[in-house]
Amino acid sequence: MIDLEQADLGQVEARIVTTKGVMVAGFHPDKAPAHVRNFLTLAQDGFYDRTAFHRIIKGFMIQGGCPNSKPDARGVPGTSGPGHKVHAEFNDLPHVQGVLSMARSQDPNSAGSQFFVVHSDHAEFLDGQYTVFGQLREGLDVLDAIATTDVEFGESGERSRPTERIEIERIEVVMAAPPPVEADPAAAPDADSDSDGDGDGDGDGDGGGD
Repeated sequence: MIDLEQADLGQVEARIVTTKGVMVAGFHPDKAPAHVRNFLTLAQDGFYDRTAFHRIIKGFMIQGGCPNSKPDARGVPGTSGPGHKVHAEFNDLPHVQGVLSMARSQDPNSAGSQFFVVHSDHAEFLDGQYTVFGQLREGLDVLDAIATTDVEFGESGERSRPTERIEIERIEVVMAAPPPVEADPAAAPDADSDSDGDGDGDGDGDGGGD
């Protein structure tokens, strides 16, 4: 388990393992530190395990993270949280495809555990109104697979309730792999260099060059 108090959260990734595949997200602790820490803490604590994407709107977003979406829950999905709130950290990051942003009620400071992943190219009307805290680095194909699931009308009258259960099996919090080190061209051996060190450049060690 990663010590989130000591780790550079900009180097942490979350592997969101779903029944449709895996999405890998990176985070923006410079823009939304409280939201990033809250999400990663809940993930490491297993809070999101067996929750479902309960609200899906193709071309807009997929929403999950409500404990009422667990198989043994009795409440209405989309109406619960972790028992605490996170104050808004609205920022200048746009709601483009693959962005992770925090769901909330009309109260700007009501975010808890529910989050959404943007499927739209750019949901501009959300910019500055909801807190962007992460971005998918891998798994846009999984996002597409979830977002294009068949949906039906729910209790609210919105056609966004999936007809099949799409579950978050778990979220694995890991340190991102370091980027590959590029070879320094200046350090590469010269094919025309004198490999035997005798100064003639032929590599035969006799110094004569013939």
